[in-house]
Amino acid sequence: MTNSGSAKAIGSRIQALRRARGMRTSKDLADAIGGTMTVSIIENIELGRKANLDVSQLLNIAMALQVPPSYILAPMNDPSAELDLPGLSSAFDGMTAIEFDAWLASIDAAAYMSRTLPGRNSLVELNALREWHTLNAEIRRLHVMLQLEEEALPPPYDGRTRERLQDAQRSISRLGPLLNAGGWDLPVDVDDDELEANAS
Repeated sequence: MTNSGSAKAIGSRIQALRRARGMRTSKDLADAIGGTMTVSIIENIELGRKANLDVSQLLNIAMALQVPPSYILAPMNDPSAELDLPGLSSAFDGMTAIEFDAWLASIDAAAYMSRTLPGRNSLVELNALREWHTLNAEIRRLHVMLQLEEEALPPPYDGRTRERLQDAQRSISRLGPLLNAGGWDLPVDVDDDELEANAS
């Protein structure tokens, strides 16, 4: 990351990141965003004349600059520096850049831990949801691998792919109902019949 993370305002961080990405002018950034923001809006943000960004503006700028939003919102080059965003409530008092990044990304890490039970529960649920999503992707990948192995190799097969698939299916069969009980509306893709079929 460039020294954009130590710039002392959103606008100056955006400007530094833009230049680091080889975009010489605000028009270059506007073109990279694709027409949803005008050059004058970007110039006003960079020069500090527009202190507050809409969420869509922030996300469009971050995507065009190919950085996570925290690079724009906090001085990430100085992780222990306190947030410098205007208009935040007192709940953010004393929060450092690295703690803010952990909070924003819902990372279950020592960098930041919510002081409230609902905040901690939300973090646990989001991490369980991420695990559920990752397991679904792994199950799809392992199904393809298993099919390719069965088509390409004569029996008996190695069996390790089938074992990894069963482990992933067992894990997701526990996670899905747990998340659904917490109010998440998730499909439970794996049933006992499928587990038994893959065990054979």
